[in-house]
Amino acid sequence: MQTTAQKFSIKPYLSIARFDHWVKNVFVLPGILIGIAAGGRIDSGLLFRIVIGLLAVGMIASSNYIINEIMDEPFDRHHPTKRNRPIPSGLVSLPVAYCQWIVFMAIGMGLSFLISAPFAATMAVLWIMGVAYNIPPLRTKDVPYLDVTSESINNPLRMLAGWYITLTPSMPPGSLLVCYWMIGAYFMGIKRFAEYREIANAAVAAAYRRSFAYYTEASLLVSIMFYASLAMLTFGAFLVRYRMELVLAFPLVAFVMAIYLKLAYEPNSAVQNPEYLYKENRLILPVALCSLTLVFLLFVNVPAVYEIFSIRFSPLRSTGFALPH
Repeated sequence: MQTTAQKFSIKPYLSIARFDHWVKNVFVLPGILIGIAAGGRIDSGLLFRIVIGLLAVGMIASSNYIINEIMDEPFDRHHPTKRNRPIPSGLVSLPVAYCQWIVFMAIGMGLSFLISAPFAATMAVLWIMGVAYNIPPLRTKDVPYLDVTSESINNPLRMLAGWYITLTPSMPPGSLLVCYWMIGAYFMGIKRFAEYREIANAAVAAAYRRSFAYYTEASLLVSIMFYASLAMLTFGAFLVRYRMELVLAFPLVAFVMAIYLKLAYEPNSAVQNPEYLYKENRLILPVALCSLTLVFLLFVNVPAVYEIFSIRFSPLRSTGFALPH
């Protein structure tokens, strides 16, 4: 039995907000960089918008994490480690947790309107996707393949958030948003694959996550291949039209994706808890190198790339997007 101090401790309520998962807001930063490259506003208010924008994204994300913890409680009891979370352990009052869910959403939306209406609309969609993912009758989390694709749509929404922080008036290219979506689906698909392998018992896996009743290791691997292929196809479509220099980063991107897949085969793999991937030394250095290369190629012109590919492939050139050439 829990003591009174344990029962009314604030720590479990902070835990279900998953502030440690805010590290995922790093996916907002590419939207900021690409927005700046596309003519976004660099002014005295940019730092303020970045700080407020990241706080808003974090609060909306935490609101979604809270409802996830609430709705997953019956299923977490069947997981070897998640059964120890605050709600299955009886450390959290559900009425208080529901209030916490709404309060975090309200704070996030209030901060969002300090940026712009398009940014606030993006945050509203991010929150709605959390509702659709977690709450019946939709609860896309229980539907095979839709569980991955609906959760990973948070990736392009984070990119849009970064884009609108720079007050760029237009929308980013559709090919880039789809690429960001499918990269997120690739990572999420690998997380599902690692979870399924870790549980190792099909009946227990299905009790923990209903979509696992329809998955096999083979079907998960096939879906991962699909997400990776579509991500690279749309990345290629984007760079051919807007920024051919990025083709030079392809080998590094492929290397990072290969390492990530390899990690899924390890016991208690870090890919099951992406918020702790920064501790994975084998991944961090390639990710850092890849990221720096992409940023460099986004802003530094390499005319030779256009000369080579214009001779062999006659790529499309566009003046509709203000990335430097």
